[in-house]
Amino acid sequence: MNQITIATRESALALWQANFVRDRLMEAHPGLDVKLLGMTTKGDQWLNAPLKEIGGKGLFIKELEVAMLEGRADLAVHSVKDLPAFLPEGFSLPLIGFREDVRDVLLGSPGGIDQLPKNAKVGSSSPRRRAQLLAHRPDLRVESIRGNVQTRLSKLDSGEFDAIVLAQAGLSRLGIERGDAHPLAVEDCLPAPGQGALGIEILSNSPVEAFLEKLRNKDVARCVEAERGISAGLGADCALPVAAYATADVKGVIHMRALVAQPDGRAILRAEGHGSDPSALAHRLVAELLDHGAQSILDSARRG
Repeated sequence: MNQITIATRESALALWQANFVRDRLMEAHPGLDVKLLGMTTKGDQWLNAPLKEIGGKGLFIKELEVAMLEGRADLAVHSVKDLPAFLPEGFSLPLIGFREDVRDVLLGSPGGIDQLPKNAKVGSSSPRRRAQLLAHRPDLRVESIRGNVQTRLSKLDSGEFDAIVLAQAGLSRLGIERGDAHPLAVEDCLPAPGQGALGIEILSNSPVEAFLEKLRNKDVARCVEAERGISAGLGADCALPVAAYATADVKGVIHMRALVAQPDGRAILRAEGHGSDPSALAHRLVAELLDHGAQSILDSARRG
């Protein structure tokens, strides 16, 4: 192969990510021609309802996968936190890396969540963020907000919301710095599995996998594998308040925290552990969460 085509959504952040991977591929393989195929997905088009009501995270990747199946593209670049725990049959995720700041950031209150006025309206479409915000401030009105980064910021600036919560990684990649931003410590708002990391999706056994070898980051991949094992083990998707964050020490030992929360934040179950095998560590923490009642919380969240 001397040419690779990347399927990408056309939001500013998705294009930044696709161009970033394009540049890394061309640096690693001089002479390789890498092009972008911009696409609009159903998830980009349907902005008036929460994702859980219209099909979940998969709505952002289906068209990209169809392009690969039809031979119009060779790979797709995703924010790993936006990927379902299980990919469709015939696809693989051979590269996870390029991890940015994993924290969430509160915008609209430079002093943080404690400085928001009573009953403040906070925009977030993430049940995970909503539960953790309400656990700290039960008086907040956390309401759904959809759209790309700039759309959400414009809704904040127009006064539609008192504050919004976004991923710091997206703001950093787009070069957005604001005086009303307050990063939330992971101890206060545990990230989504894979948050801050990029993933490259390809067709299983595609020859393009050979071009990705030089871009691999073993530690990031192992940590995110462990985090995604929490979602997979709990059968969780974007409609459920589940979080996980792992780091690797110099000896390669993975340290991970995970949680399952009631949507209203009134109860949060936590598990923490360490180990060298990502899958085994995830399995152990999932079992601990289930032993403490995670299944009933998840079932209740699914019902509404």
